[in-house]
Amino acid sequence: MIGWYELSDTLRATVAGIFGLFVGSFLNVAIYRLPREDVTVSNPKRSACPNCKRQIRWYENVPVVSWLALRGRCAGCRWKIPWRYPLVELLTAGLWAFAAARLAPEQWGLLGVHLLVLAGLVVATFVDFDCFEIPDEVSIGGIVLAPLVALLLPEIHADTWIARELSHGAPIGRWPALVATLAGMATGGGILWGIGWLGERLYGREAMGFGDVKLLCGAGGLLGPGGTLAALLVASLVASVVGVANIVRVLFVARSRVRRRRANRSFGRSFQTARIIGRYLPFGPYLALGIGIVLVAWNDVRAWF
Repeated sequence: MIGWYELSDTLRATVAGIFGLFVGSFLNVAIYRLPREDVTVSNPKRSACPNCKRQIRWYENVPVVSWLALRGRCAGCRWKIPWRYPLVELLTAGLWAFAAARLAPEQWGLLGVHLLVLAGLVVATFVDFDCFEIPDEVSIGGIVLAPLVALLLPEIHADTWIARELSHGAPIGRWPALVATLAGMATGGGILWGIGWLGERLYGREAMGFGDVKLLCGAGGLLGPGGTLAALLVASLVASVVGVANIVRVLFVARSRVRRRRANRSFGRSFQTARIIGRYLPFGPYLALGIGIVLVAWNDVRAWF
């Protein structure tokens, strides 16, 4: 029987991607159930149509294939199944395949951590888009996971400056890795908490959700201080671009409505409306993007900066 080490890079990525498809199907369940109080991820055990409550048969739950075969509709009531379901499955498969391709076969422990974190980031992204909240199962789970990973897998901080300095040229040990973890958690959680505190004082409203603080705190434990700052910078740049684009979109819709109704509304008032509406975007998905990029491609990110 061929082992994991004997597979080619392409075949390892393919195997990881196939597993990612099925994991993505489970992540869809988590995304739907975690924000709700009447269900849990494990209860009920069988998935059901949210519209007609009909239980979904196993052959209707094959990742991507079933959605295509059913033409995106429930087999019972013909309710339109959101495109998010195959998207999450394909996204998870792509991320898992990419992560497997980036690491050497002997780094299976590190790969396991990367796959688990990427799955959590997918859940955090889509729950935040839907509900403007990040599940504690992901954020607090990351806070608990990071120190354990540092002790069990110190090599996760092989590229973290503070861990290398404390190791004095030797392989990264548990305590240098743990110090790097705690420094990264303090950096991630402290910076976002400070931004939120300052923004609330300046603008008189909540400027940063505490879920974002917890998410970057947990991720900081895996990325180290430098990686955490890089992830936050990537997230801020992408969020800024998307925020401006969203304001422009809302402004375009507002002006189109004014023209249709032939209303006497100035451009300035429309812009003010667009600025207020367009700024309400969840930050968690962009944090997840920055964290994921730095996690799997830190050396490339560092070289780019």
